[in-house]
Amino acid sequence: MYQALYRKWRPAAFDDVYGQPHVTKTLRNEVASGKLSHAYLFTGSRGTGKTTCAKILAKAVSCLSPIEGNPCLACEICKGIDSGAVLDVVEIDAASNNGVDNIRELREEANFTPVKAKYRVYIIDEVHMLSIGAFNALLKILEEPPDYVIFILATTEVHKLPPTILSRCQRFDFHHISPENIASRVRFVADREGISITDEAVTLIARVSDGALRDALSLLDRCSAADTSAAEITAELVGKCAGIAGKDYLFRLAGCVKDSNVQDALHVINDLHNESCSMERLCTELIGHFRNLLVAKTVKNPGDLIICSQDDLTRLRDQSAGFTAESLLHALSTLENTSVNLKRGFDQRTEIEMAMVRLGIRDQESGVKSQADILAKQVQTPMPIPAGVKEKTESFDGGRPSDENINALINETPPPQITDAPPVKAGPQIPAPPNNAENSGDSLGENSFWPETLERLKELSKPLSGVLADSFAYLDGNTVCIKSQNAALEQFLRIPSYYASLTEAIQQATGQRYTAEVHKGGTAQHGDDPFYALVKKINALK
Repeated sequence: MYQALYRKWRPAAFDDVYGQPHVTKTLRNEVASGKLSHAYLFTGSRGTGKTTCAKILAKAVSCLSPIEGNPCLACEICKGIDSGAVLDVVEIDAASNNGVDNIRELREEANFTPVKAKYRVYIIDEVHMLSIGAFNALLKILEEPPDYVIFILATTEVHKLPPTILSRCQRFDFHHISPENIASRVRFVADREGISITDEAVTLIARVSDGALRDALSLLDRCSAADTSAAEITAELVGKCAGIAGKDYLFRLAGCVKDSNVQDALHVINDLHNESCSMERLCTELIGHFRNLLVAKTVKNPGDLIICSQDDLTRLRDQSAGFTAESLLHALSTLENTSVNLKRGFDQRTEIEMAMVRLGIRDQESGVKSQADILAKQVQTPMPIPAGVKEKTESFDGGRPSDENINALINETPPPQITDAPPVKAGPQIPAPPNNAENSGDSLGENSFWPETLERLKELSKPLSGVLADSFAYLDGNTVCIKSQNAALEQFLRIPSYYASLTEAIQQATGQRYTAEVHKGGTAQHGDDPFYALVKKINALK
């Protein structure tokens, strides 16, 4: 009967174990010196050799002719343990034997001496699956077992074990096996099995397996049976068998996000939904795809961190050039939130479509542009100047008039045209601040219009109203200067929506349109700059 490659080529001695020298060397020295512990804990991710090392250790401690800590594999005990004829080595699956009664039976059996072997070894796999009662039942015998009993616990989730169990075991952490070690083992097995495979395919198998040698050998087994007519296993065949090929729809959806093409994105989702594609899996794949785009955008050698073929790596690099790092981070954040909503039982298709619409809309509220970009755009927007003045100012060298030319422009500016329009209802009289460059918060005074402004602001923007509590204000020309002890006020006024709410509240309270700024302490913010004096003169003529 055919035997799977990962079972056929499972290491039989410590020297055959790949990628865990810190574990195998220590265990071999303990066996050779006879300094054995009564309880071992092997922890690490799947496919890294925990159960394999446990079985090798079970053979080595009872081997009749050990070789430098390794089992000889030729004596009666070694062969009996491999075939299952020696009943002194017991392997227990804690996932299906996790009750108190199962551990009580184990405790009763442990009182009997071994029949053939020197030690009675209990290998408890997935030990974190035991119940609280089972852990309590195991605790006493684990602390003081008979001299001939050795416990070997194996788990992938060591954080689920009680501290009382951890403190009674000698712990060994199994690391992810490096791609180089996995590739070396895959090449060794392929040569022994007569499987023709390219070096690029071996490298891809090593990267796809994510540090698990068992997964790598299983993938090699699958590739060898996928296309019997092929002369050799190629990277393309590995990609198909591993499920990392045929992901064009991910590139299409990312392209729709880049081009803000919501319509095409919804059509792609509709096609995938009609093909019974899981929306939850699609969201997970999109998160992985945008993560790869972010790595390709920010890392010099992304091939070391992205598991894909060389062609897909080139496509990722090209597509990432159309994104900014901020937009990719925003996409990942949006998709992660969508993933949470999908698990809550909402309409999964609608959640994915909503995410695509959010990512496809590129305006200030979509979050794609950072707040700094919005503020920079506002600062760069020039203040409108009347055409007559603008034409004359453009003739000056350096783009900014001198003080003499400013005075000439002010004198040449024609007076405002007086029309027969009905008079505008004047707002409440707002006293100007004292003409003192050293104004302080105590001398500003609270003007009559400001309390009404704050009341109206409560209806327009409650967050800004809270920030402006206990604030004062005074009028400086066409500007309302605000004095506040809250350091967050200036940041709030940089946000367009809050600034618009404040100016609207001022207009409702005064009947006139004013600009607003934070009081800088004394003189106006721009000081005595003649250029801004010209701007104020122009605004007064409107």
